[in-house]
Parts: sequence; C-alpha cells; structure tokens
Amino acid sequence: MIIGVPKEIKDHETRVALVPGSVRFLRAAGHEVLVQASAGLGSSFSDEEFRAAGAEIVPSAQELWERAQLVTKVKEPQPSEYPFLREDLILFAYLHLAPLPDLTQALLQSGCAAIAYETMRESDGSYPLLAPMSEVAGRLSVQMGAYYLEAPNGGRGVLLGGIPGVKPGRVVILGGGVVGTNAAKMALGLGADVTIIDRNINRLRELEDIFGPHVRTIASHPWAVEEETAAADLVIGAILIPGASAPKVVRREVVTAMKKGSVIVDVAIDQGGCVETARPTTHTDPIYFVDDVLHYCVSNMPAAVPNTSTHGLTNAQFPYLLALANKGFARAVTESEALATGVNTYRGVCTHDGVAESLKLAYRPLGEVLYA
Repeated sequence: MIIGVPKEIKDHETRVALVPGSVRFLRAAGHEVLVQASAGLGSSFSDEEFRAAGAEIVPSAQELWERAQLVTKVKEPQPSEYPFLREDLILFAYLHLAPLPDLTQALLQSGCAAIAYETMRESDGSYPLLAPMSEVAGRLSVQMGAYYLEAPNGGRGVLLGGIPGVKPGRVVILGGGVVGTNAAKMALGLGADVTIIDRNINRLRELEDIFGPHVRTIASHPWAVEEETAAADLVIGAILIPGASAPKVVRREVVTAMKKGSVIVDVAIDQGGCVETARPTTHTDPIYFVDDVLHYCVSNMPAAVPNTSTHGLTNAQFPYLLALANKGFARAVTESEALATGVNTYRGVCTHDGVAESLKLAYRPLGEVLYA
C-alpha cells in the first residue's frame, strides 16, 4: 500500500503522523511511504531522517494526496485539503467531526473512508488513540492555566502552589477521565487545592483510591458546578463523549459569577467545549476574555509540545496503521473492533452514531455499508 504523510497546515500544528522508525517498519512490510517535504521539522525530524528510513520525500501536498492510497495525519483536513479527498482514499486522523459540519459534508461527498482516532474504542472500553493526547492535554492544561494566572499574562496573579502562610490556588476539574486525571496529577504536583467533578460515582470512587484525601471529589450537579467554579482560580473542562458534542455544563451566568482574572482552560473544545462561553482559539491567538474571565481554548493543545506528542501518538497509532496497510480497509475493520468504531464516514454514509446525532445526519452501521 502507498501511505502518505502530509505536512500539517492547521495553525501551529507541528506534530507529524509518523516518525522515521515507523517508516522503517512499513518499508520492511513491503509498503511505500511518501512524506511531504518538511512535514517532520516541527517535531524535530528532518527530511534526511525520513529518507534514510526509506521514505520518499514529496515536494507538494497535491502530489502526496493524489498518489497515496492511505493518508495518515494528525489533525483534520483543512478547507484547502478538501479537494484532495476521494472515494478510493483511506483517511486516518483526529477528525472531531461533531462541531465541523463543513468537513463532514466534504468527507461524505468524497465517499472516502474516514477513520477518526478519537472514536476508536477497544473491546475493554478504552480509547487507545485518544489516551496519549488526552494525557498530554491534561498535563498541559494545568501548565497553561498556571501561566495565564500570572498577572502579566492577564490573570489574577495567583501562584497555584501558594507559599508557606499563603493558601494555594484552587483548581476545579470538570470530568474525571484521562484528561481530568492527568490534570489532577499536575495540579497536585504544583501544590494546588484540587477538586474533580464527575457524574460517574464509580469513577469518583476510583479517583479517591488513586489520590486519597489530596483531591476532593464531587458528584456533578448544576449547583455543585456553579458553587465550585465561582470559587476557583482555574477551571479545566475535561468532559468527553467520544464522537458527540460535549455538554455545556458551565453556563454563561456561571462564568459571570467567577472571580475577575480567573482562568478557564476548555480541553473539550475539540468537541465544541463544555463551557458555554468557549470558542476555539489557536496557538497564534490563544486567549480571550468574557466578563473578565480569561479563556484558553486552543483546539490542538498537544501541538505545543510536538516532539513529546508525536512520539506518544505514533506509539499508539502504529499497530492500527500497520493493520490497515497489511490487510486493506475491509479486512482490517472487520477484524479490529477499534478500527471499526473509528470509521466515521464510508461510501458517502455517516457510520458513527454520535457524529450523526450531533450533526442531524442519517446514520447506518458500518457493517451494512461495508457488505451492501
């Protein structure tokens, strides 16, 4: 199979979908790998390293997309890439289609097989390709929150860890999954006062087993969210319903009640955000204010640390990519539950129920379309 790795063109997206070591494995398995010139530079991988691993360096995006049978990316195609989509193409990337109707329509109209990293689910309920970037985003959320709490950066001038005789900053984390757990680890490491709110009582029990008395756990109710966010210095949105739009658990009036100069980091912004006042931002222009509350809502946070993120992503992604290359689309998705649940569109049909519900589209199970 011919596998293409284009250069990412989303704002400040400096990750890359393969590392040179992965190219060697693919070449050894008999596959051809095309890498667009300078695609790996942002993650500290040179064209020479990819070439030495056996990749062909392709000068233009158009040539790469036209020649590749499978294109693996990090982030979703941008509008300038929509014309490259076609029926006999497999696209393997983070897509986050729920808040992106134009991209969804482009995928449907092209008829391509679009596999979304973020909706791939293993039989044990885990999300293998969401986990590594969620770990990065969760840890970064506290790092960025602490930075923007500094007065020169627009915050209220709070040191999350405090000092002897001065209480630490208060961090409220909405959601106790992978993002929330990693955010809690970082916040605790800084010495912050940490609260996790989640609707799943069993998950709250697990978090108490993990963190003991160092973290407060609270069942999610509107009044609990309002009370805790009003007292917080840093609020981290870490709610995820894979494939579907994130629920708006923090309303506008709740944001209005927060302290002047407090910070919201909405990690759920890829799925529309869990804060009503959240809107996607970029690494170029990452923040804005609503009622004197600083919002950081960058939709590709892990791109801030591309070397770490690329290694983490490719560690998890490569076995599935190799299966697609070795077996072809139909056999690979038939034999792998994770790949099957990752398919969002195929032959012009939406095959993921969460995406279909969020965008009011007709839904058909993948099996019906695959064997029609």
